[in-house]
Amino acid sequence: MTTTRDVLRQPSVRRYLVSTALASVGLNLLVTVLFKQAFDLTGNELDIGWIGLAQFVPAVLLVLVSGWVADRFDRRRVTALFLLARALCAGALVAYSLMDVGRVWPLFGIAFAFGAADAMLSPARRAIPPLITTPADFPRVIALWTATFTGAAIVGPVLGGFLYSVGPEVAYAVAGGLELLAIVPILRIVYVREPGRLTDRPTLSAAMEGLRFVRRTPLVLAAISLDLFAVLFGGAVALIPAVASERLGVGDIAYGWLRAAPGVGAAAMAVVLAVAPVRRRVGPILLASVAVFGLGTVVFGITRSYTVAFLALVVLSAADMVSMYIRGSIVPLATPDDQLGRVTAVEGVFIGASNELGAFESGVAARAVGLPWAIAGGGAITMLIAISFAWLFPSLRRLDTFSEITAERDRTTAQGTASSA
Repeated sequence: MTTTRDVLRQPSVRRYLVSTALASVGLNLLVTVLFKQAFDLTGNELDIGWIGLAQFVPAVLLVLVSGWVADRFDRRRVTALFLLARALCAGALVAYSLMDVGRVWPLFGIAFAFGAADAMLSPARRAIPPLITTPADFPRVIALWTATFTGAAIVGPVLGGFLYSVGPEVAYAVAGGLELLAIVPILRIVYVREPGRLTDRPTLSAAMEGLRFVRRTPLVLAAISLDLFAVLFGGAVALIPAVASERLGVGDIAYGWLRAAPGVGAAAMAVVLAVAPVRRRVGPILLASVAVFGLGTVVFGITRSYTVAFLALVVLSAADMVSMYIRGSIVPLATPDDQLGRVTAVEGVFIGASNELGAFESGVAARAVGLPWAIAGGGAITMLIAISFAWLFPSLRRLDTFSEITAERDRTTAQGTASSA
């Protein structure tokens, strides 16, 4: 049996992980500082929400284009191009900070541009892992990817807290530099197998194939919509700047550590999953992890203790890591390689809705009913969503092993080939 160490010996896997680490630290650093800078300018939780919305809207507008591009062109080069675009957005934030504009609205525009770059980057980058390893090794690659991604979610916010105390322009400059460095290893990746690529001229029908695939595949629909609704209402992380200031009364450095708490829990769980990945009762474990995520959100919303808030974020993010690991394995394993970019683009909209749109929902709710009710109420709704999905999607509730997914995909593909012949 292949071990995690064996997977790490594969050069392309290492290069993908290094690129992910650099880009993700840059992303987390930038978002940490951007949310904090916006809140410090106005003291309005809703402005955090507006930034989240500005990041999310491009994903919706570009969903058909981004997926088609990922399936039509070399995914490594597409990823590199839009990592460069993210670095340019960081440069715009450096200029904004040095000019000391004093108005928050330019941040919304830059966040929109950053969201557009991310919308184009994400489908291409997330469709690379199935091409650099075998299907049997793929769940371990996903575990390593999630460990890397969440490790960055610790380093980025902590670094952001320290650098913000020096100056936001310094933080943004470091974030942009990390995005640029991430380009080198992604371009050096060698595929184990080349993906089938779109060769026909672009059509609306081809672009919409990702949507059609998700709609006709209940397991994929369940996995990505569970993330949408659970994190949409349980998006407590976006409100950490307001919680740190208004309920916990801590400064910039303590805020940075609090913003890193989700990364601590997620990274710890990712290490566990890399060593001992989930093998059985995949569906029930996914549903249970979402329920625990909701419970942790409730605790975070009602506490006034910094220690309890930190621990609640650690627990809820560890649960979310289990969910991310399982969902991150289900979608690529269930999707043919030549459609993966378009399906991943659709999934990206769902993920963006749960994160960026969730930030907007959290900001609006906090403004309307106050921080404690907005966060704790969202966590309670998340727990109800986990229960309802167990009833609405029996295929997810009954899913036992990942091998069942690939077997069903191969069977469906073979039937489609036979019918077309």
